[in-house]
Amino acid sequence: MQKYRSSIVLTADAALQALAAAVDKAKAISVPQCIFVVDPSGETIASLRMDGAKYLSMHTARAKARTAASINGATGAMPVEFGVAAGIASQGGVTHLPGGLPIRFEGVLAGAIGVGSGTGDQDFEVARAALAAILADAI
Repeated sequence: MQKYRSSIVLTADAALQALAAAVDKAKAISVPQCIFVVDPSGETIASLRMDGAKYLSMHTARAKARTAASINGATGAMPVEFGVAAGIASQGGVTHLPGGLPIRFEGVLAGAIGVGSGTGDQDFEVARAALAAILADAI
């Protein structure tokens, strides 16, 4: 029986680079955003609330990032009833809202990003720009 497993974690420098690219994209589409970048366990590496972003979106952006890391997939696809129940059970730590993406390199989870304050499509657009900037797997 194997006693350990290998894993990777996004570096702080890469998290800041992803954050900067997300901010640039949000500015380009004129939608101020709240952005969280987390490690695979859901702990925050970098975050920012842009001027004009909805302050409550800090909570949802973090939940989106943590959910994406936890499920190793994009947020927004789970049934609403399940998402609401999971949100209540996790005291807001999990969400069904769109805008969270895993950050993977060659298929291996290294972290996740959550974006909130725009529409779901805008949030995903900003998150995808962050992934592209750090050459993570496209989703």
